Amino acid sequence: MREFPFELALCAHLEATTEDILARQIGGGVHAPSNRIIDVLCVEPGTGFDARAELTNERIPDAAIESEVGVGQSRYWRNAFDTSPEYARKVVDRAVEIGFFERERNRGREYVRQVARYPDWFGKLVGIENKPDLADPGDLETQLRKDVSLGLVDEVILATESYVTRAHLNRIPEEVGVWRFAGDEDEREIEVVRESTPLETDTAGTELVEQHAGKADVRVVSAAAKARQRRRMAERAYGKGWRTYDFPACGEIESRDGGLPYCHWKGRVVNPVHCGTDCPGYDPADPPDVDLDFERDSRTPWVADPAGRKRRQTGLDAFRTEN
Repeated sequence: MREFPFELALCAHLEATTEDILARQIGGGVHAPSNRIIDVLCVEPGTGFDARAELTNERIPDAAIESEVGVGQSRYWRNAFDTSPEYARKVVDRAVEIGFFERERNRGREYVRQVARYPDWFGKLVGIENKPDLADPGDLETQLRKDVSLGLVDEVILATESYVTRAHLNRIPEEVGVWRFAGDEDEREIEVVRESTPLETDTAGTELVEQHAGKADVRVVSAAAKARQRRRMAERAYGKGWRTYDFPACGEIESRDGGLPYCHWKGRVVNPVHCGTDCPGYDPADPPDVDLDFERDSRTPWVADPAGRKRRQTGLDAFRTEN
């Protein structure tokens, strides 16, 4: 199976069998997040998950979370950020737009505050590397060693459709768990070939930033920096999800199994970016009428349209501002 439909099928299976928040293609580094992209990130809901779901269905900007904007006392917006006014303005506007901040004007100045305290909402993070065909591993070993040495996620999993041999297992770090995800389209199951070993996420790790012939740029990442990046990853996953595609305008395409783009002409799930007039089976038509947010909302703990906690206060006496 090609990697894209394999990835979607695995996400659909995990969504049906766990309570995790799932997302595809999440940056898995600290100094250089884009140097390591995690194929599938599984975010285990923690004790504060319901409070997080009530806030917004979108990713909350990290700068808004780390700002001096609190719940009780409103702050003059520029004093709440240790950054440029231009960037602070973008963060404030976005936080207000998604419902994490509310703002009011008092004596000609703009003040902001959180609508509710940001909760400690997630537990374990599991990073999954998809490699359906182990006969074509690419730089799989290097990618997995990056994950293990950094220790940003709690567990690392290699998911494959191939039959896994002892030789395969010997070529990847022993901390990495291995799943075989195979079977007929409607009967795929996960076979745990090797259990993963939990990584130390609360201690410093090492990140391979760049690698050239005979030279490697390796940096130490503190436990605090890892914790901040874990929160960013969890927030990114919450806002993004795994259905990050649009359905093509083709009569051969339909939605299956909660939003998978299935092509009747090819007889399989396809990557919509490769659909179009160049395909011999292309049949011009309106895209399928699919509400992907509804599919996610109905199948996961994520809430598409939360009520939120916007405070409704009247009168200046109810609006406490800093001096």
